Amino acid sequence: MPGLPCKFAFCCYITPSQMGELLTNSLYSLNLASIDLDECIERLYKKELLADSVIEAICAKAKELLMKESNVVHIAAPVTVVGDIHGQFFDMIEIFKIGGFCPNTNYLFLGAAPDGKSAGQNKPWVVWPVNVLPGDYVDRGLFSVETISLLVCLKLRYPSRVHLIRGNHESRGVTQSYGFYTECARKYGNANVWHYFTDMFDFLTLSVVINDQIFCVHGGLSPSIHSIDQIKIIDRFREIPHEGPMADLVWSDPDIEHDEFSLSPRGAGYTFGAQVVRKFLEVNNMSHILRAHQLCQEGYQVLYDDRLSTVWSAPNYCYRCGNLASVLEVSDSGERFFNIFGAAPENDEHRNEQQTQPNKDNQAPVIEYFL
Repeated sequence: MPGLPCKFAFCCYITPSQMGELLTNSLYSLNLASIDLDECIERLYKKELLADSVIEAICAKAKELLMKESNVVHIAAPVTVVGDIHGQFFDMIEIFKIGGFCPNTNYLFLGAAPDGKSAGQNKPWVVWPVNVLPGDYVDRGLFSVETISLLVCLKLRYPSRVHLIRGNHESRGVTQSYGFYTECARKYGNANVWHYFTDMFDFLTLSVVINDQIFCVHGGLSPSIHSIDQIKIIDRFREIPHEGPMADLVWSDPDIEHDEFSLSPRGAGYTFGAQVVRKFLEVNNMSHILRAHQLCQEGYQVLYDDRLSTVWSAPNYCYRCGNLASVLEVSDSGERFFNIFGAAPENDEHRNEQQTQPNKDNQAPVIEYFL
């Protein structure tokens, strides 16, 4: 697989003193120290499932890492922003082919899209060393387990290069209804892996700020939040509530028909208009909001006099919508370039294979997850 790093055992990233502490923690430490993250990543690029025990260990380590992150993580550009993936594994691999496989530190590219067009056309060569993914990694697609497994391993392997934001589908309630729970049970024969991942979701950060100017969130704004300092004090280490500022951040949507906040037709969060966006950016001395959460037929949408962008990264959503997808590259100077791409050709072949393949108990074939 292009761009894969040389093999290093996971334990080489633990100092001797840290290793001594870990070894006192018995079985957990031994299991953790024995994991080779590079080998896990290589297997996952090939769409091979990790063992139940490995998932348990990487989720435990991810919680330890994510616990140290603020509710508002500040990073510097250049950065590539990826929107909803929804378990569309081969389309995620297409994103890596476009933007470069992690860690990308020295990978130079213009970001040419599959149709031959480039979002950064006539721009100088640049390095995109960091990735921000604003939530909704699972549900509806056929390969949510492989998708989130790879993202967690990449976060552990390159913690300063990969940033994962929580979306509304990173919750127990939603994943029980939209496919992830069923997929975990089918592929592993029980719900243990679902429990490991959904427990880990409680630790994901709620937002990222790029260059102190660009606010990144999964859904949108909240009438309870005027300053990002109010986000920092939210208790995020729990299931997403049905209402309140945490729910609003992952559920809300922009609405060009209204200037202020209105109740959302989704049943959670709010819709918000141009005046809300303008006030939020002024109060926080920022210039732009980047978010995901909404299907865009062209792969992206820019609203409110270029103050808010929606990035959608799942092409041909649910294998039926026919939409394009995009990733957003932010240069070190803050310029934004959309890279547009279509669905990966592997989707049709593997979708048919999944739909005719029985589960571990020889029960009915895989169902589709509808909109």
